[in-house]
Amino acid sequence: MLARYVIAIGSNRRGRHGAPAREVAAAIAALNATIASPILATAPLGPSIRRFANTAAVIDTTDTPAELLARLKRIERDFGRRRGQRWGARVIDLDIVLWSGGTWHDAALIVPHVDFRRRRFVLDCLVRIVPDWRDPVTGFTIRQLTYRARAVDRRRAGP
Repeated sequence: MLARYVIAIGSNRRGRHGAPAREVAAAIAALNATIASPILATAPLGPSIRRFANTAAVIDTTDTPAELLARLKRIERDFGRRRGQRWGARVIDLDIVLWSGGTWHDAALIVPHVDFRRRRFVLDCLVRIVPDWRDPVTGFTIRQLTYRARAVDRRRAGP
């Protein structure tokens, strides 16, 4: 059965395709994405000092979430990704954010991605391509989640 997935894609290190934005564009092609958001330059989280190129893409596949995760890990390895420091520099990062089947939970994978609701660099990409997709956990649309995350950022910034 055909399923639809939303994949978050990020890079902040040169790879065989070139600068991070080129790595992201190559990943979109490798995934055979049906649609992708514009590539955004975003500040890093954690210890990394390099800015990220981020996007989100929609793909259609018969893969289960576990099968798709294995495919994404192979693509990351093919791009030269090596496991290392959490939030460190990386050639490519591919995360399953949403799945048309709703939720999935096993030892290796949780869908929807547990942190996507708080990550503006993900939401700002998602709202451009799937604004009406509903988070199966909260029931909010991506548009609503993005609005809420922006409101939190405005409150943190203060007057």
